[in-house]
Amino acid sequence: MKLQINSESRTPIYKQLVNQVERAIRSGKAENGELLPSMNELADSAGISKETVKKAYTILRDKGLLEARQGKGFYIMSGNDRHKLKVLVLFDKLSSYKQITFNRMLAEIGDRAELTIRLHNQSVDLLEYYLDESLDMYDYYVVSPHFPLDPVTQKKACRLLHRIPNRKFIMVDHWMPEIKGNYGAVYQDFSMDSYDCLAENIDRVRKYSKVNVISLPSSLYQEQIQQAIMKFCTNFDIDVEFHTGITAEITRKNELYILLNSQLESSLIDLAHISSEKDLSIGSDIGVISYNESPIHEIVLGGLTTLSTDFDQMGALVAKMIIENKLSKVKCDFRLTVRSTF
Repeated sequence: MKLQINSESRTPIYKQLVNQVERAIRSGKAENGELLPSMNELADSAGISKETVKKAYTILRDKGLLEARQGKGFYIMSGNDRHKLKVLVLFDKLSSYKQITFNRMLAEIGDRAELTIRLHNQSVDLLEYYLDESLDMYDYYVVSPHFPLDPVTQKKACRLLHRIPNRKFIMVDHWMPEIKGNYGAVYQDFSMDSYDCLAENIDRVRKYSKVNVISLPSSLYQEQIQQAIMKFCTNFDIDVEFHTGITAEITRKNELYILLNSQLESSLIDLAHISSEKDLSIGSDIGVISYNESPIHEIVLGGLTTLSTDFDQMGALVAKMIIENKLSKVKCDFRLTVRSTF
């Protein structure tokens, strides 16, 4: 396909390009999968700016007529794929509960969209790299904005996320309200969820003489969660102590242990070993609650009680926003799932 510019026309140049490609597709002159000139090539040959070409190609891609392939360029999209959305999912890591969210997104969206997943590992530099290579190539960007909470990193994260157009942006798992705009967000509230959930189950908590909270400094939101639990214990006059690990000295009968670094990590294993050595039965002599639900919790210790946001619901809500093209800000349900350990 040859794209030509009429400099004397009153039609803006970008619209000339869009119209030519649309006419070529309708007439059958453009073949499915045909490669268009690169933005630099077309800008140089037609004597126009690269930004003008980029605007035209972006409009054509948004209309479902072009497909951007990473590192290769823009292609005429086949008729079967023209209405299929393209979604880039930028998670910090693929934990078991992120997998639950992603799997539900896949199940709900089905063949209406293609989902590509990348992991930024809580690095703003890696986020910047992914945005540099992918902006204008996807219909939606689903991002878990989990980054170190120091002011410098947070400021850079905000600046980078502002680059994503509001109409294409969905935050997932965490909401940064300092980023203004009509984007979507499906999130949990680390500063209040634990308080509200424990308060709803105060009678169960009062069965124990003391609450022990186990967390590691490396946990990104452990300080916010700890503050929520401290506020709960203070308001309801419950004895509480915070630890960075499990020892025999703090493993005592009739006490409750909340493990913020959840799943099968060392604190849970240590607690199981020490309880056995001290002839303490988990679920009757001591209580155990783990933070964040995953399928394996149904099996561990005969069923591990969890404090967790609903990650399955999170994936369903994100998928609904994409399918219906209606972005909003929604806090996910957060609940105590009671099993044999509590």
